[in-house]
Amino acid sequence: MNLSGRKALLTGATGGLGRAIAQAMAERGAVLTLSARNREALAAMAAELPGSGHSVLPADLAEPDAAERLAVEAADTEILVANAGLPATGWLADFSAEQVQRALRVNLEAPMLLAQSLYPQMLEAGSGHLVFVASLSGKAASPRSSIYNATKFGLRGFALGLRPDLAPRGVGVSLVSPGFIRDAGMFADAGSKPPPGMGTATPAQVGAAVVKAIEHNRVELAVATPLLRAASHLALVSPGLSVRAQSGSAGQKAAEAIAKGHPADKR
Repeated sequence: MNLSGRKALLTGATGGLGRAIAQAMAERGAVLTLSARNREALAAMAAELPGSGHSVLPADLAEPDAAERLAVEAADTEILVANAGLPATGWLADFSAEQVQRALRVNLEAPMLLAQSLYPQMLEAGSGHLVFVASLSGKAASPRSSIYNATKFGLRGFALGLRPDLAPRGVGVSLVSPGFIRDAGMFADAGSKPPPGMGTATPAQVGAAVVKAIEHNRVELAVATPLLRAASHLALVSPGLSVRAQSGSAGQKAAEAIAKGHPADKR
């Protein structure tokens, strides 16, 4: 699918990954509708992007019915990039019921509802694309991330199930699954470092992967080092082995650092 002139809705636009995705898509000619919570930050970002015609639609996807309202406001969307997400890290017992609901709503329910609202018009046009920014945490679970893992496993299953429903009618569905990302994402936001020895990717690589997924209709692109991609694949094949590895001191320390960097009010 050629991005030039296509109208694209990007959620979670003002985060580090969102900015990289927006830049990559704008450079390929997409006309972006940027969505996040802060209108001023969105407006400043839209003004700095290459191209013209970019717009903003502020929305807090943690609020009930926010995804449905956003879909109505962005009804002419030809490409959806569902990127917004909450870290949802920490001990399960430390989450309130409301915090659990927020994580499920932002990370899983909102992408599903946006897709549900937007894809019928894509089917009518015979073209369109849905991109879900998931995570390698949707393949390999990690400590202190049971809720986050659940949302990303769920998002991955949703996208892989939706793709064969829409593909015969010209609408693509793709997953972009980042691993450890430097300068953006969960570790950067928490002020912590990834486990040593696995390597990291960049936000720009995530943006490039989103563009590639759309232009080449890819099923799933993992944005990570070969070692981390192999480890995540092994986790699918042998979850018991992965859990034992994650239970070691390095995995526990990394998980604790992320959880401490994302206090309750950021969940």
